[in-house]
Amino acid sequence: MITRIILFLIGFVFMIIGFSYFIIYINLLSFGYNIYEYINYCLTRYECWLLIIGLIITSIIILRKGKKHVKCL
Repeated sequence: MITRIILFLIGFVFMIIGFSYFIIYINLLSFGYNIYEYINYCLTRYECWLLIIGLIITSIIILRKGKKHVKCL
């Protein structure tokens, strides 16, 4: 149970960091980059991949079912 909470928090922090860099890199559009170049640049940066990694970790933790405890009589 505690490992699920820790993994959830790690995934959540990764998503926040990755999303922050996506927002920071939006400034590239004001320097003359188009949308294709912006997306291509973001996909080559490891900071932006943290958003995807965090989303995967968080999704797995939320969607994974816990163990069923069977009580013996």
